[in-house]
Amino acid sequence: MPDFEYLTIGKLVQRLQPAYPDLTVSKVRYLEDEGLLSPLRSTGGYRKYSPKDVARLESILYMQKHRFYPLAVIKEQLERQERESSQEAVRADGADEIPVVDSAETVEKLHPIDRMPEICGTSVSFVRSLEEIGLIQFKKSPQGRDLVEGRDLQLIRTCDELQKFGIGPKNLRQYVMAANRESAMFEQALVVYTAKAGGVEVERTEEMRSRADEAFNRMLALTNSIRSTLIKRSVRNALSE
Repeated sequence: MPDFEYLTIGKLVQRLQPAYPDLTVSKVRYLEDEGLLSPLRSTGGYRKYSPKDVARLESILYMQKHRFYPLAVIKEQLERQERESSQEAVRADGADEIPVVDSAETVEKLHPIDRMPEICGTSVSFVRSLEEIGLIQFKKSPQGRDLVEGRDLQLIRTCDELQKFGIGPKNLRQYVMAANRESAMFEQALVVYTAKAGGVEVERTEEMRSRADEAFNRMLALTNSIRSTLIKRSVRNALSE
């Protein structure tokens, strides 16, 4: 690959900051230390980021910001995607597969609902059913057309995959209700957390926002772990009766 296709760490941050304002050089280096990024090095020891590295970093940032995944889960997800991509490479129709993680540009855009079959591989009626239960919310175009937020695309695909197991939109209504209840708990916890760290004024700094995001992501990971453990225990007990 020619050198002109590589980016320095500074230019890498500069390119992605419009979509991810909190991205810094130190954060990119931290992700490398955690084994999520492995850029090449020049003869002088400088990092060289390829287009593949840029796409990988976009995926990491997307999953942190929109899916609230901890780094361990993100690393596992990326490794799984790489294995699947290697397997799909030998298939003639592999180029038609829908990517698991959308680009930053796709996530930030609004998409006409009639494009959902093309973008998500789902029917328009299925997407409407998700909106009816409150799982997603449409925006309106000036012409009155229903638009889907890019950040909801992955959620739509996840719900579509659940249909394979007989879990449809009506079954997912309980998660909407649970999320509405739990959000109040998280909001209160973050208020207490930021107050202990110095109050509202400190929260407005980039450092405090970053710490609050990390705390929120950690709380989500912990509560998701508890939820998963309880569900597994209940299902196993039911199956063993």
